[in-house]
Order: sequence, then structure tokens, then C-alpha cells
Amino acid sequence: MHTIVLATQKGGSGKSTLAIGLARAAVDAGHTVRLIETDQQGTLSNWHARRNQAEPRVDTVYAAGDIAERLARLADEGVTLAIVDTAGGVGAATSAAIRSADLCLIPARPSIVDIEATAVTLAEVRRADRPFAFVLNQTPIRGQRLTGAAATLGEGALDIPDAVAQPFIVMRNDHQDALSAGLAVGEFAPSGKSAAEIRGLWSWIETRLGITAAMVPDNLTELPFATMPAVQPSADIFRFA
Repeated sequence: MHTIVLATQKGGSGKSTLAIGLARAAVDAGHTVRLIETDQQGTLSNWHARRNQAEPRVDTVYAAGDIAERLARLADEGVTLAIVDTAGGVGAATSAAIRSADLCLIPARPSIVDIEATAVTLAEVRRADRPFAFVLNQTPIRGQRLTGAAATLGEGALDIPDAVAQPFIVMRNDHQDALSAGLAVGEFAPSGKSAAEIRGLWSWIETRLGITAAMVPDNLTELPFATMPAVQPSADIFRFA
């Protein structure tokens, strides 16, 4: 079983929405997926209560000491992917989840405040010596602010390849409309650009983790998604508007 943890210091970065979207993309790729909620705000649980179907299931695990045990149990039950949604900040449960991660995703919006806030989470991930990548989320389609944000995050992890996941996830109404309807964006608007970006992000994660893709429908593999060319950090990385 692979475990992906979404964590970041700042609230409102879109961790829960990304977790849901990636869970659906992984199910579509043939994985048995469990969402784990460690955030007592209950975004995943509330979303699941609005659904008309049971899968992907959501487990609530709030105690730090219970996380590793729950993950081990899920692996024994045949779950192939666990996606852990954590609370904002770095508490005991988030730290425990990070220690169990095969990949920690750190979402950040392309603003200086959000990017500065990733430093606390990045330090925790580095202490745990876990693989990680930043996810630029809720972005404009293009622009200097986006390019600058990617450069800044890349500079924060120059010692690892693929420090910034691709593609960037553009801010569109589909994500919030899907959440309100108890759906993942890939269910709400499967032919839309947002769904294509999430599928692209899942494909990137599969490659990063060395997961063999399975059961991807042919008609879902050709949709375009937004991305950006690789950028090099510069001395002006904090001067985006």
C-alpha cells in the first residue's frame, strides 16, 4: 500500500479538495483507495455524507498514536492507496501522518504568504526524512505570479528532482461545485479542464512513486491539462505581484 499525505501550515490551501480529486482519479486507475481524515473540521466526512455512493470511504483518525496502526490495518485489508488529509499547522497527528508517508504533498497557492507558510511543513517533512513535493493549487491560468511562485518553491528544495508537481491546479468553480454536490471533480465534470488537471497530477504521482497505472479508460487519457515550463530560481523570486 502507498500512503500520500497532504499537509501544510496554512489553512485554505485546498488540501481536502485535492485529496478527494486524487482519490477518485486513483479509483479510476484501478486502485482500492481509503481517505483518512485527521482534521476535526470534518471536510471529508461532510463531503462523504453528501454522496450517493460509499466509495471512496473516509476513515476518521484523530489521535496521533492511532495513525500507523490504522494504515497497517488498511494494508492488511487490501487497500492499495491511503490518502491522508491533515489539519492546518503541524500538530501531533500531522507529524505522525508525515512519518508514515510514501509521499508528502505540500499544497500552496501562488501568493507570498502561502509560500512562506510552507517552510514550517517543509521543516517537519525534512525531519521525518520523507519524500515530498509542492503542489501549486488554486492558481491563475498563467502569469508572472505563477512563474515566480514555482521558482520560489523550487528554490526551497533544490536538492531533490521534481520538487514542484505538475500540472499546476487552476482555480475553477468545478472544484467547489463538485465538493458541494458530494462529488469529486472527475465525477462532476469528467471532460472538463479541472478533471484533466487532477488526472494529470495523479499520473505525475504514479510516476514519482513508481506505481504502475491500471485500468485507465482510453477516453480519459487524451484530455489536455495546463502546465508550465520548468523555471529557474532567480534573485527576484519574492518579487511577484
